Amino acid sequence: MTNFIKVTEQPSQYRHQEKMSVMEIITNINNEDKTVPYAVEKALPQLEKLISAITDKMLAGGRLFYIGAGTSGRLGILDASECEPTYGVPHGLVQGVIAGGEVAIIKSIEDAEDDAKQGWKDLQVFQINEKDFVVGIAASGTTPYVIGALKDCKAHNVLTGCIACNINSPMAAIADYPVEVVVGPEFVTGSTRMKSGSAQKLILNMISTTVMIQLGRVEDNRMVHMMLTNEKLLDRGTKMLMEKLSVHDYEAAKNLLQQYGSVKKAGDAEIKISSS
Repeated sequence: MTNFIKVTEQPSQYRHQEKMSVMEIITNINNEDKTVPYAVEKALPQLEKLISAITDKMLAGGRLFYIGAGTSGRLGILDASECEPTYGVPHGLVQGVIAGGEVAIIKSIEDAEDDAKQGWKDLQVFQINEKDFVVGIAASGTTPYVIGALKDCKAHNVLTGCIACNINSPMAAIADYPVEVVVGPEFVTGSTRMKSGSAQKLILNMISTTVMIQLGRVEDNRMVHMMLTNEKLLDRGTKMLMEKLSVHDYEAAKNLLQQYGSVKKAGDAEIKISSS
């Protein structure tokens, strides 16, 4: 990796931040944040290949795993945890794994990322196999925990992708489908929870949303399989069902929705009954 330079560790372009006013600080941060979507745009061709490969595996019955450390691991867990309630998929179909385990979600365990063997051990808890797909997340692209996991995945014929914020990183060299989104030096030097984290979040949104659409979990532009876990979602689902069936009785639609458990099931059942 003679050409590998950690752009994520390069000095900030903003000097003497302690002398800036609040408005100067937030304006400068905002100006840097504006560059993130453009950096992501450049990586869309790589991302298309990654998402297509993930979708193929999941359509064949596989699962999606995100694995990372620190901020990257937390972002993976966030994205994974929202798939079940948003799209009504089985628990564990999309799974986040973080260096240091569950405690690392809320408390920093910095040295956990240095264990190159633990990542694969953590994946084995889920009986990872060739049907599944693993995406490593690391802004630097050098995290031993993630690189070790991807190497072991490759040795066991598990397809992999990655999200890195440096070009030509060791992690990207291992992954079958690397995505490299270079956002440049952070506002605070090396603080990759900022622009790098924002870029990773945008990409994870794209991965899970696109895959779920491809899996048939969205109808038109609606979350027709969402779990009805609170009054807000029950109300949203009721109104979606009313629109789908072209009915005006809110309570009847609500009762129907609760009977079937999802907008998709309720709508399809009623359409079938009315057409028979």
